Amino acid sequence: MDDLFDLDAVGQAEAVRAGKVSPRELAEAAIARIEAHDGEINAVVHRRFERALAEIDGLAGDAPFLGVPTLVKDLGWSMAGEPYRAGSRVLDGVEVARDGYGLAKLRAAGFVVLGRTNTPEFGTAITTEPRAFGPTRNPYDVRYSPGGSSGGSAAAVASGMVPVAAGGDGGGSIRIPASLCGLVGLKPSRGRVSYGPSTGEAWAGFSVSGMLCRTVRDSAATLDVIAGTMPGDPYGAPAWPRSLAREVGADPGRLRIGFLSEHPGRPGETDPDLTAAVTGAAGLLEALGHDVEPGGPGALGEEDFALHFGTVVAVHVAADLEDIGRWRGKPVDLDEVEERNRILGATGRGLSAVDYVASRDWIDGFRRRMAAWWESFDLLLTPSLGVAPFPLGWLPSGDVSMARGRTNRAVAFSSPVNATGQPAISLPLHRTAQGLPVGVQLVAAAGREDLLIRIASQIEAAVPFAHTAIRPAASH
Repeated sequence: MDDLFDLDAVGQAEAVRAGKVSPRELAEAAIARIEAHDGEINAVVHRRFERALAEIDGLAGDAPFLGVPTLVKDLGWSMAGEPYRAGSRVLDGVEVARDGYGLAKLRAAGFVVLGRTNTPEFGTAITTEPRAFGPTRNPYDVRYSPGGSSGGSAAAVASGMVPVAAGGDGGGSIRIPASLCGLVGLKPSRGRVSYGPSTGEAWAGFSVSGMLCRTVRDSAATLDVIAGTMPGDPYGAPAWPRSLAREVGADPGRLRIGFLSEHPGRPGETDPDLTAAVTGAAGLLEALGHDVEPGGPGALGEEDFALHFGTVVAVHVAADLEDIGRWRGKPVDLDEVEERNRILGATGRGLSAVDYVASRDWIDGFRRRMAAWWESFDLLLTPSLGVAPFPLGWLPSGDVSMARGRTNRAVAFSSPVNATGQPAISLPLHRTAQGLPVGVQLVAAAGREDLLIRIASQIEAAVPFAHTAIRPAASH
């Protein structure tokens, strides 16, 4: 049964269809895996094993992932009859009334949801260390962070608990954990995955749901099943010519690719491992026949970006706190939440509607200035994360200024892509001398996940990704 953990989700689904393993056997093996290793990793904050096993009895048909076990992030993936904590105790006692569209589509595809994964409070940190549930640890070295905000999902996949897990990305929250945990992390285009029925958009459209995976084909096939505009959505992404699964292995053609090993607004700050990761990937892409040259969109270095991005996030955190108060029937006092969110909430409450609209207007212009670069290039290559792998506790809770500065450096390459709504993928192409993963990011024009899957599968075929944390040791 241990060989199952070497299979991705597509492989496990194929094994079920071939009669080599039953859905119950898959689920029970994953449950045993979680029970054996999550005490060390702390990825799963809510377990629904008995319910999941009972649901298996109702599985039937030819769903693409029939019987494949998975986990979902405890933020943004609402599930009927289950608790929803978002990394915080302010939601204790609250249960969700109905499945969100994304969760319903996972279930319709045959996935068996075993539980919910850890996340920083309200998803506002690049590391998963919520006061409510404690830190999630990186399976490659438990002293290190798996990233955030989808850190619990990433750690669960990297350690082989499940082949794929659901996450979300509002400023890098899929790509950052993918980078730190040696995974494939695809951030879809804005509007690709519905936030309904309870929500139209999250963080003014910056945030989008997606999956943490070990293989490119899983990234393609899982996005195929959760994608799609639903009735009442405020907007949607353009349809692809065909399913993403059919793009795996397809010839991407000869592409023009720009690359940045340093952020244009932060020269001299790039860690040598990030430089090595990007230059190595650039050399690989050139060897694969693409036209690769240094450079990227000038707008990426604009100093005002962090201010306007931060304004939008702060206002939405303040609004979310008001929503939580109505949801639980008791207003949220700022003293109930972690210091980071206390500051964001207070800042958001102090901003006016005019301030908020002005920042959204600035972001609209930024999106156009960024998009202009893709009129001449097909892809942009950068580090996925703007800092080297970091230990738990690297964002000090008692030093807000230091934490903010470190966060801004970390998301310098990822958050602009949330603002523009473009798709981006993190690929595990480098390791530090200590064996910690470092990812590189490829960014395509809006709506072009198909191109990302083509180039990512070409890279994966040339240098297959190694997942050495899939069987973590009992201790480190």
